[in-house]
Order: sequence, then structure tokens, then C-alpha cells
Amino acid sequence: MSAIPYAEVIGDPIAQSKSPLIHGFWLKALGIEGDYRRRHITPDKLADYIAERRADPAWRGCNVTIPHKVAVMDLVDDPGDIRGTIGAMNTVVHQPDGSLIGTNTDAAGFYAPLAEVDLQGAPVALVGAGGAARAVLFALARAGVGHVTILNRSPLKAMGLLAAFGLKGEVVGLAAPLPPVRLLVNSSSLGMTGQPPLDLDLSGLPDDAIVYDLVYAPLRTALLQSAEARGLDTVDGLDMLIGQAALAFELFFGAAPPEGRDDELRALLTA
Repeated sequence: MSAIPYAEVIGDPIAQSKSPLIHGFWLKALGIEGDYRRRHITPDKLADYIAERRADPAWRGCNVTIPHKVAVMDLVDDPGDIRGTIGAMNTVVHQPDGSLIGTNTDAAGFYAPLAEVDLQGAPVALVGAGGAARAVLFALARAGVGHVTILNRSPLKAMGLLAAFGLKGEVVGLAAPLPPVRLLVNSSSLGMTGQPPLDLDLSGLPDDAIVYDLVYAPLRTALLQSAEARGLDTVDGLDMLIGQAALAFELFFGAAPPEGRDDELRALLTA
């Protein structure tokens, strides 16, 4: 067990995670003695991992990525009713009394780059219906969006999400043509390094559409390249990654990330 305070990111796969670079950069910039690690945890090992870390006082918590964002809710406390609102956790915080509290920083991290965009009543399309999709839909519902089209392999799962967040919309297959939406978000792992590609025809999108891909490995995904070729505004996965990480960092290490260093951090992450 470590004597130095540390946090981790867990997932399966996990090699692609840039979270250790982000948190490590902030720890060094602030002169905080601490560490942030990457841990490959398969679904069958998740409960054991949480139990082992609970006993380590130096462990400040972990970020949770694919595929554990829903399963981890059964293993930690939920005082903020994340299960009843977003329905997925991406952050577990180890409290001084030994308890583990789960929360979600994805929703705020996702929405931050869109804060100046008027989405009230706007039609949107979302690819995927997993844990990240839940955070996206939670944020979009709060923004008052209009008709939501979810593109997903499993229609039943996706229809349940629309109902859960009180959104009006429809579910179509991944091969369906895109409607003329104001915002297109990819919340799936499609297009990620080592995953199947995401092949969407963007010709039906209006000229003021925004294309937002949560995938950040690679950073310039095929989806974003197609959007740029059409002259559309784009948001890459680093914006959400850095935004959600900033909230988690403060929960883990008790300090806000340094201000005015985002350009330097992005340069590090894209090197």
C-alpha cells in the first residue's frame, strides 16, 4: 500500500487513457505530493478492486471508464442519487471515514464547451446508449433541447434512456441517415483506436451544426475530419476529458487545477 496519496483511472481497455498525463501535469504544476495511475480492471475484477482500495488510506479514489460506469454503482454509496438522475458514475471518492462515494463529473465536463451555445428547443442526435450517453442526455435535458435522435444497435435500451430523462425523440439504427440536427454527439467507443469505425454521412446536417466526438484516441477522429471537411464547428474529446478531470482532481486532491495552463496541457496531450 502506498504512503503517498494517489488516485487511479480504471477501465477495460485502459491503455488509451490520458487521465494520468492530465492529473500528473496538475500535481506537478501545483507542487502536490501525489500520484495518479492507470489500472486495467476487467468486469470480473471490479468488486475485488473496490474492496482492496477501500482498505488503503492513501487511495483518494478513481475515475471510472468503459465498461464500469453502471456496474460500479452497486459497490459504492450514492448520497447524490446519481443512480436516479444520470444513472452512471465516472468518479469514486474515498472519504476520510473509509466510505466510498460515487458521483459523475462527465455531465458538467461534457457541457462546458457548449455553455455559450443556445440549444433550447434544438434538435440533436446522439450515437450510443452507454454510461457516457447517460451523462450527455442528462446535460442536454437540462439545456432544454428539442427532438433527440439516438443512433444505437439496441433500440430498447436507447428508448429507455429517452424516457428516463424526459426527452422526446426516436431511436434508429447506426446505418440510418442523420436528421438535420443542431448538434451531433458521438458518445460511443466507435472510432476509438482498436474499435470499429464510425461511418456517418454528414451531408444532411445544416451549416451551423456542431459535431462533438467524445473519443480522444485518436484526437482527430474520422468523424471530426468529415465535419471539418464540411466546414462544421467541432468539439474534440479532450474538452470533455479535461473538464471532467478538473472536477475529479479537486475531489481527489483538495485543490483546483492551475488556471491558465490549458494550452500547455493540450500540447502535452497531443504531442
